[in-house]
Formats: sequence, C-alpha cells, structure tokens
Amino acid sequence: MAYFTTRDLAAISLSSSLWAVINWLVSPIFWSMTRLPVLCDMLGVSALIITAWWVRKPGSTTFVGLIATLLNFILRPGANQFLGFTVASIFFDVALSLLKYDNSVEGGMKSNIVLAAVSATATFLAGYIIGNLFLAPQVLDNVYGNVFFFAGVHMAGGLAGALIGITLIRGLESRKVVPQ
Repeated sequence: MAYFTTRDLAAISLSSSLWAVINWLVSPIFWSMTRLPVLCDMLGVSALIITAWWVRKPGSTTFVGLIATLLNFILRPGANQFLGFTVASIFFDVALSLLKYDNSVEGGMKSNIVLAAVSATATFLAGYIIGNLFLAPQVLDNVYGNVFFFAGVHMAGGLAGALIGITLIRGLESRKVVPQ
C-alpha cells in the first residue's frame, strides 16, 4: 500500500497551493507597505501545522514546502528568498518526526507548546537564511540592524502562524472533524 493516501496527497496539495498562491498575491504588497516579513511566516506555519495534524506522517510537511517552493518559482521566478521557507519546512518535518507526529499534534497544552516552539525555531531559521543570503545589505542594516533581529521578526510571524494553525486544528477537533 502507498505511504501517502489520496486524502494525504489532497491535504498536502491544498496546503502547499494555498501557501504559494496567497504568498504570491498578498505577501509582496504587505512587504512593500510594511517591510515586515511576517505574512509569509504566518501562511507557511499555518499550512504546515494543518498538514501535520491531518496527515501525521513524516515527509508530509517537507512535501508542502517543496511544492510551495516549486509553485513560488513558477508564479514569481525571481523570488529566491522562498528557499529559506523550504529549509524551514524540512526542519519542521524533521523536528516533528523526532518528536513523533501524533504526540506533537494530538491536542493539549504540551502539543500546543511543541508546535509553537517548532514553528518559532523553523521561521527563525528561515529568517536567518533569507537575511544572510537574499536580503540586500542596505535593507538589513538600515531597517533591521542585523540578521538576528530580522530572523526574530520572522520568528514572531511564525508564532502568530502557530497561533492561527493551532486555533484552526483545535476548532476542527472540537467540531469532531478528525483526520482519516
């Protein structure tokens, strides 16, 4: 039998396409208006948490990140900074795999804290990669001061995304919507 069921593949496809399309349409506008890199973090982490909760299999959030990256390059060919989020989604997947997917998304305060911590760490990593490799030094120095502050702003977006993702999955659970 296949590792991912058709429902798993549907969840992965929906999450990654939602992340990529909203990121393509809204994130550049938000960045131009505010110079805050939090919207993509919020979108990405929410998509990763929903997928992790629904699928509960290692590799699922990595595929979300890879598909979202592919779509991102199709929609915005020059947006190489998205590679930071690709690495973040792989980190997210590895961390939840090491912590056991079911333990990380099953509910309760412990799993909420785990999801928030993993989300914050993954988006900090994304911000650090983007700040070092893709952000113009003038923007980094003049607006943020240094790469760690820029990564910290990404982490704040990841925590906001974790709050959104956790709220969504707990709301689905309270309404008896359960994966599989």
